[in-house]
Amino acid sequence: MTEQKLNYIHDNPVEAGFVENAWEYLYSSAKDYQTENKGLIDILFV
Repeated sequence: MTEQKLNYIHDNPVEAGFVENAWEYLYSSAKDYQTENKGLIDILFV
């Protein structure tokens, strides 16, 4: 269920048409989950 909620949050900028891929959005934590790049804040993976 957590993964489903994260996908929903990460897909919001894509659905709004701001970017084509979730990890391209500047303020998205999708970068931490889908690429080796780090986002703007540190993510604590639980």
